[in-house]
Amino acid sequence: MGEVVVVALDSFKGSLGAAQATAALARGLRRHAARPAVHEHPVADGGEGTVDAAIAAGFTPAGLTVTGPLGQPVAARYAHRGGVAVVELAAASGLPDAPSPATALAASTFGTGELIAAALDAGHRQVVVGLGGSATTDGGTGLLAALGARLLDAAGRELTGRTSALPAVAAIDLTGLHRGLRDAELVVACDVDNPLLGPEGAAAVFGPQKGADEATVATLERALSAWAPLLEAATGVAAADAPGAGAAGGAGFALFTLGARRVPGIELVLRLTGLPERLPRADLVITGEGSLDRQSLRGKAPLGVAAAARLAGVPAYVVAGRSRLTPAEVTAAGFAGAFTLTDLEPDPGRCMAEAVPLLERLGEQLARHVFG
Repeated sequence: MGEVVVVALDSFKGSLGAAQATAALARGLRRHAARPAVHEHPVADGGEGTVDAAIAAGFTPAGLTVTGPLGQPVAARYAHRGGVAVVELAAASGLPDAPSPATALAASTFGTGELIAAALDAGHRQVVVGLGGSATTDGGTGLLAALGARLLDAAGRELTGRTSALPAVAAIDLTGLHRGLRDAELVVACDVDNPLLGPEGAAAVFGPQKGADEATVATLERALSAWAPLLEAATGVAAADAPGAGAAGGAGFALFTLGARRVPGIELVLRLTGLPERLPRADLVITGEGSLDRQSLRGKAPLGVAAAARLAGVPAYVVAGRSRLTPAEVTAAGFAGAFTLTDLEPDPGRCMAEAVPLLERLGEQLARHVFG
């Protein structure tokens, strides 16, 4: 058998999940005459795909129907192993197909709270919540309601939180919070450091990505500004200015007030899936994602894999649908080289539609480059 290659790709968004992309590249590598031993290890950065990466690494899936961001039922799942549960906010509270100002105002994290509650009900004592890909700017009101908090309007009427309670909430009662929270550790996988409020906050920075126009952003900012002191007073935890409080529309803020600690997403995923332990036995690591750009250099999965490979003394190559980095930037990021689908097919639309065969071809090309 030839050299040992670890393939650790993140998803190619809009085209392939991490496991599909990893498998396609691995097939191409295995066709080389050198017959490398290729190990597939899909990864994620703590956002969408985190649960799939955990399952691929041996975690057990648990499926259930939860409340979607606009109140509709959605099928979701979390992963668990050894008392640790991994929950992905995007699975329950992800962006709708056509975000608008109306959906930006209405979207709720209630379903994410249902996933956390299910993990606690099952007895898991560490719950990892991956933040990213959310449709929501509800300040975490929905997830708190699903965990047993009572949200009340100015007239004392209870708000369900199944669609965003943020604009109307005037008081909160935490006496009914899930008992499992007393003994469980909450961990937030989060790569952004935005506070809850202000020009770098949840509404201003992330609201437009979720369909909010200028007026809606202003409405959300006012509502978050009123909500923050309510929750901080109820919990005794000041978290609005904490790095990551603005993640997932303020879900980070709500989780921090419950005692959650923040860990960089890719760092957490690599530790959960055991990639650092696998690398010392490898001769080569290949990582990648759909688009390689300057955002990739800010804690995204490929950079995290490259850093782990560097610690293990193993060279790392990166593959992508397209790259907007210069060769010098690729080298400075710790990669031995970059290969893209657009090298094989210049049309981005065809790259997305034909990602599987193109990744297989890219695997063959990369193997020829490395093994001759």
